[in-house]
Amino acid sequence: MPMPPLVIEQLALARGDRKLFEDLSLQVMPGEVLHLQGRNGAGKTSLLETLAGLRRPEAGRIDGPVPSQLHWIGHKNALHPALSAVENLQYWCGLQGADPAGIAAALDRLQLKAARNRPVRTLSTGQKRRSALARLLLQRRAWWLLDEPLAGLDIDGAALVAGLLAEHCAVGGGAIVTSHQPLLGTSLPVRHWTLG
Repeated sequence: MPMPPLVIEQLALARGDRKLFEDLSLQVMPGEVLHLQGRNGAGKTSLLETLAGLRRPEAGRIDGPVPSQLHWIGHKNALHPALSAVENLQYWCGLQGADPAGIAAALDRLQLKAARNRPVRTLSTGQKRRSALARLLLQRRAWWLLDEPLAGLDIDGAALVAGLLAEHCAVGGGAIVTSHQPLLGTSLPVRHWTLG
C-alpha cells in the first residue's frame, strides 16, 4: 500500500504572543526531501516540532503520517555525555522498542567505528551529531523530520547525510530537513521551501 503524502493545510503557529506564520499550506510526497529554509526565528524548528506532535498549532491541520511513522531528530543531539555512543543508542532502543543488534553497524555506517565506545563528552561536535543521526538506521520510519542535521559536520559528514537521505527516498521515504547549508548530492530529490 503506497504511503500517503504529508499534507499541511492553512497552518498557523505562534511562539508566546508572537505569530510565526499563518495560512501555510504545502504537501510533501513520499520519495521527496523538502529543504526548509528561512532566517533565524522564522519558525522552521517550531514547524518540525508541530509535525512531530510536540507543539500544537494555532490553526490549520496536518494529514498523512501517524506518530509511529515519524523520526524526529532535533538540533540538540540528546546524548548523555558520560555514556558512549553505543550506550546512548542502547538506551534509545530500549525506549523505542527497537532492536539494539544493529547499533554497531549503524555507527560504522556513520564512520564512528573507532569512537563508538568513548564517552560522548570526548567526541567532536561532528561525531556527536553523527551518533545522534545513527538512530535513523536503528528503527526504519517512513518520514524523517531533521532539524539542522548538518550542524557541526564537515564535508564528508554532509555527504553521509545526503547518502542516507537518498537511500531513504529511494525506498519511498520522505523527509523535511531544516538547514542553512545546502544539501549535497546531485541525485537527491530536493524541493526548497522558504519560511518568512
